[in-house]
Order: sequence, then structure tokens, then C-alpha cells
Amino acid sequence: MTQNNSKREALYTTTASAHGGRAGHVDSEDGQLNVRMAVPQQLGGAGGVGSTPEQLFAAALAASFQSAMGTVARAENYPEFGVMQVIATVRLAGNGDAHDLTATLDITLPELERERAQYLVDQGQGICAFSRALKGKIEYRLHDA
Repeated sequence: MTQNNSKREALYTTTASAHGGRAGHVDSEDGQLNVRMAVPQQLGGAGGVGSTPEQLFAAALAASFQSAMGTVARAENYPEFGVMQVIATVRLAGNGDAHDLTATLDITLPELERERAQYLVDQGQGICAFSRALKGKIEYRLHDA
């Protein structure tokens, strides 16, 4: 039986605030995150110096998934296989008056046989919090080194 989300013990909790939306800045309550935001020209903004919510999401997705694969590799006693690379591409698409996100992860695991690399990708999807939250909405592409 699945536990209700509100009854699970949190392993980690963080809080971030937005000030001014896409043209403002975001920060975390502990001060570790403080990012200027900018509306890209493609969305009708001035562009310029600053990040977007999609960039922040892509960075978080790539980091979380790479960590998940590393956890699987350590648990399975995988031999050293070089530096793994995960590149997340996030796209914002219009959907009537709403917006949708799509995400693609391009994954490279050098010096690892394809079957073993695919196993890490598959298992990573099962433990990565972002993958679990977005189940079925991320495309995973494994590339040869």
C-alpha cells in the first residue's frame, strides 16, 4: 500500500521564493541559491543576463538523475567506467492558454558496455525523484561514448 505523501518522513526539505516572477529573482531561505531571472526574447522578454525556470529545472533534473545512476552503480559494485555525462534539455510548449514542459536526458557512460549502461539508466529512473514525479514525461537517450 502506498503511503500518503503527507505522512512520509521527509529526507530533505527546502524552500525557495520567487520575487518578480520570470523577470525578477529567486532565492532559497538558507541563502545558498540566489539567481537573477530574465524573460528570453522567444517569450517576448528583453533577454539579457539571467536564468529561466526551465534552465533551473534542466539543471536540477540532470544533477538528480546523474546522482541516481551513481547510486545504482555503487550499489551494484560497477567497475569504474569514466565520467558519466547527463545533459537535460527542457522545452516549454504552448497548449492553448497553458504551457507544457517536455524533457529529454542525453546520457553518456563511457567505457561501459551498452547493456550495463542501459541497466543504470533503467534503474536510475526507478529511484530518481524527478523521474518518478515525471514518469512517462521524460525521454531518456543513451549515447555511445
